[in-house]
Amino acid sequence: MSKVIAILPGDGIGPEIVREARRVLEVLQKDGLDIAFEDAPLGGAAYDAYGSPYPEFTQNICRRADAVLLGAVGSPQYDNLDRPLRPERGLLAIRKDLNLFANLRPAVLYPELANASTLKPEVVSGLDILIVRELTGDIYFGQPRGISVNENGEREGINTMRYTESEIRRIGHIAFAAAQKRNKKLTSVDKANVLETTELWKEIMTDLNREYPDVTLNHMYVDNAAMQLVKNPKQFDVVVTGNIFGDILSDQASMLTGSIGMLPSASLNETGKGLYEPSHGSAPDIAGQNKANPLATILSAAMLVRYSLNNEQAACRIEKAVGKVLQQGYRTADIAEKGMKIVSCSEMGDAVINAM
Repeated sequence: MSKVIAILPGDGIGPEIVREARRVLEVLQKDGLDIAFEDAPLGGAAYDAYGSPYPEFTQNICRRADAVLLGAVGSPQYDNLDRPLRPERGLLAIRKDLNLFANLRPAVLYPELANASTLKPEVVSGLDILIVRELTGDIYFGQPRGISVNENGEREGINTMRYTESEIRRIGHIAFAAAQKRNKKLTSVDKANVLETTELWKEIMTDLNREYPDVTLNHMYVDNAAMQLVKNPKQFDVVVTGNIFGDILSDQASMLTGSIGMLPSASLNETGKGLYEPSHGSAPDIAGQNKANPLATILSAAMLVRYSLNNEQAACRIEKAVGKVLQQGYRTADIAEKGMKIVSCSEMGDAVINAM
């Protein structure tokens, strides 16, 4: 029986970059990978069609799919909607609905792009970091939350940072297992000197280390981690942290590679079902202009094939093709150096398919 991939183009440049990633998957399909596709809207596109950023139609398709490939969500035209109707709420809703608690964000610097980083090439050359971010807890989901008037008659915003032991343990297992498959080194990022939530986090990560004695665990406060990512990023291999810290650090790490347009991500549940999307946003300023970099979405498709379809060979085939087109000098505007030929979104897709 075919594995079903839900295709959610989203907003902005989403339809353009997803189209190229789908074409790459279709190459694998023609070569024998048993997959089928179902299309559905998410975010602003879903609001326009159904009045909800994550409507029942999309929910049903995503729930029965084996994996979900997403472009990006959001556009300024939706900024005045009530908060529950905004495109970004659709993204939070699908993560919660599918219980996608583990976000894997690799930051890999291709040798050809060493000069695209704002850091010196000798600082970032060879960079290969995996950030494991907990995705369904923490201050983004904790209750109570909201804006209210306090006893002094002053408006007050409230968000609650909280984690249960079971939530911390399950993301810890993912991170330790990932470290075992790499260089057996794990950095747990917290703020245990100030926040009791992360004091518990640190305690549980230390306890889990006993189950993975081959992994070297070290702890780092989040402010120091942010500094060290710029000062000496190659000291890190696998990093595990909570939702809000992971949100910030993974975007910071992405820019070490020269462009957020190169970085994929996977968000997994306990069964291996996942949502795969580029780490960048919807870039509405260039939407519809065929200028976007599709490589992060294509690499997200490779992660989909690896983690949800369990096909390492096909995943490597995609990743090697991306490396080959960079070696051949293909560049979209976001990763081009002076004097290089800039190709369009669809031309970059063509190049990857030819390399495959």
